Amino acid sequence: MAAWVGRIGSDPADSTDIALQKRLIVSLSLAVFPAAIVWSAIYFAAGAGLAGFIPGSYAVVGMANTALFGLTRRLGFYRFTQLLMFLLLPWLLMMSLGGFKNSSAVIIWAALCPLGSVMLGDLRGTLGWLLGFIALLLLSAIVQPYLRPVELSEAFVTWFFALNIGAVILIGFGVLYYFVGQRNFFQERSEMLLLNILPKEIAEALKAEQRTIAAHHESASILFADAVAFTPMAATMTPRQIVDLLNEVFQCFDGLVEKYDLEKIKTIGDCYMVAAGVPRARSDHAEALVCLALDMQAVVAERTFGGHRLTFRIGINSGPVVAGVIGRKKFIYDLWGDAVNVASRMESQGQGGAVQITRHTYELIKDEFVCEFKGTIPIKGAGDLEAWHVSGRRPISGETIPRQAASAGASPP
Repeated sequence: MAAWVGRIGSDPADSTDIALQKRLIVSLSLAVFPAAIVWSAIYFAAGAGLAGFIPGSYAVVGMANTALFGLTRRLGFYRFTQLLMFLLLPWLLMMSLGGFKNSSAVIIWAALCPLGSVMLGDLRGTLGWLLGFIALLLLSAIVQPYLRPVELSEAFVTWFFALNIGAVILIGFGVLYYFVGQRNFFQERSEMLLLNILPKEIAEALKAEQRTIAAHHESASILFADAVAFTPMAATMTPRQIVDLLNEVFQCFDGLVEKYDLEKIKTIGDCYMVAAGVPRARSDHAEALVCLALDMQAVVAERTFGGHRLTFRIGINSGPVVAGVIGRKKFIYDLWGDAVNVASRMESQGQGGAVQITRHTYELIKDEFVCEFKGTIPIKGAGDLEAWHVSGRRPISGETIPRQAASAGASPP
């Protein structure tokens, strides 16, 4: 039923907000329909023909209007006409029955007009509908002494007090419950998308106030990973195959990033960038990032992606960085500084299947990992820098030295 209601007047081009507005106004309109039929039948049976005609007219006109909306998809016209009927018809029904008491306060149905408007997000229009509702209440009080009540039994009037109040509260609560549920669903989706773009702390800061987000981190580690010979391989693949392959690889890496509670910064083509120690400081940033790198190399070595065997170069460096959010549209949380540039050079001048690190990182992890000194590498703007390859964790005392660590060369002091 909910799926059917959601298709009335829907358009594939609708935003989530417009789609929700359409579902809400259709749901509210159809919820009133059964009550209008029942009220009309009862009033006709009680001999109040005019009073029976008014809700009956809503049943006919409201359903025809909803059917027209399903064809035209014109939300503005449909919303206005439905809210206008919600406001005027209960008031006309009250007038025809002889005032507040004899109509069992049927004008309470008109409260669905401003309530529906505020749920539809039309805040400017809501004020107008609310003022209209209040004006009708005041007008009703003024003309009350001049109205001729329809002859209805005391029991009839009493029961309709209960029916009017109960039905309006039930319908209002039902539509409001649906509205809050849908709003929470969309908010959760928006929150999830935002947290996939920005770190939680940065997202919270941006939601709290619009300001420049920038911070200096004295000690952090940065990792770059890049597929070896990816460009010639991609030349033999279709665009869809390339995207599917990279998506498979990066989803695998994303799982490892979550495992070590690190911060994925971005992907650039087939390059994958991760940081540790930002935006949350942590003393083991270098160790955590090296563990990630070893796991990444192990996963890539043991499986294929899109039917292809891949090899990755990985470079890591540690040091001070500046982190912040840039841009107003399609913004990104990014890092800047020499530490970032050197980490990128460690990757680009590394070897396939290796995890290459600088002295800054080596000094932080040398007691936990087996590292092989690889000499110096000329880095533009930084001169010759020492580099090491990480082959694995150091064995705990009493364990056999891992095979990959047996050939590790001596490191310079």
